[in-house]
Amino acid sequence: MPTLYRPHLPALTVLLADLENHARAQSRVFVGTAGSVLERSNADGFRFYAHQFYDGDGKKRERYLAGPVGSSAADSLAQALRLAITDTKAATISLRLLGREGFALVNAKTYATLASLYNHGVFQAGGVLIGSHAYGLLLNQLGAAGAPYATEDIDIARREKLAFPALPEASFLEMLQSTGIPFIEVPQLDARQPSTSFKERGRSRFHVDLLVPSAGEDFQVVAVPELQAHATALPYLGYLLADSQMSLLMAREGCCMVRVPLPERFALHKLMVSQLRTNRGGQSEKDRFQAAVLLAVLGENHPGAIEEAWRRVPVSILARLRSAVAQIRHLLEPEHVRAWEELNPE
Repeated sequence: MPTLYRPHLPALTVLLADLENHARAQSRVFVGTAGSVLERSNADGFRFYAHQFYDGDGKKRERYLAGPVGSSAADSLAQALRLAITDTKAATISLRLLGREGFALVNAKTYATLASLYNHGVFQAGGVLIGSHAYGLLLNQLGAAGAPYATEDIDIARREKLAFPALPEASFLEMLQSTGIPFIEVPQLDARQPSTSFKERGRSRFHVDLLVPSAGEDFQVVAVPELQAHATALPYLGYLLADSQMSLLMAREGCCMVRVPLPERFALHKLMVSQLRTNRGGQSEKDRFQAAVLLAVLGENHPGAIEEAWRRVPVSILARLRSAVAQIRHLLEPEHVRAWEELNPE
């Protein structure tokens, strides 16, 4: 069995750290491309500054920035935006390099969506990106490259009420729509239930799900009042969300910080959910494979992390978790024996 991952070169992980420092210094990010600052005139000869860019849906946009050209206030705003554009475009050189070297970069629509949520303070308030996009970020953070993954899902979760300094005026749907992508609510099979999922209008499969922990193994719809939205409650999500960290999201358009779970909890949670439903087919296999990759990296580079996460597993799921662990033995032995030993202490 070949190794499940390959480590990135130290020079590339240093570059990643530099980009993370850049991202942490940003109070707001561009939703779409950085674009450029232009001077425009209206029919009366009034000269003003405009910001031209491509939005998350790939459409060219132009918005009024400030005027008149030549006034200190307008010139200052234009100069500040030019500097932000320059910084972002400089960062994209490094982002493209890391993408070519096997780091996980998200596509333009995913980046615009998550950048908008960042600008609205969702991740700073405790919202967590989970699912396959979080898996890619965690691999980047661990300095490892695994098999490529593909997904059109964005999963956003919260453990408890988001700690916004002040409640946002925009609803969750409006936050998504501010990307320029025409998001709509996805109706439930039971029309009496409010939507918990949002998709791009039309035949696109690109969508965002809002999730919260369930008290048991039931799947319920729960109100999320601070986002003026509803979420699907999922079993054992509380375990995943108990510890989280900010991590670097990268795309060819830019980068920003988003909140993700700890990799060891993410891996064990993937194994848990692979056992919850027997009709998930290839999804369960994908969950187990992603878990195995992260466990392999952790076992060899962060000894003790898996054991600590295992001690926090709810007793009610231990038997099925052990069953899932047995199903990934062929992935971990013999190349990643340290991870296997932490999952099976004597």
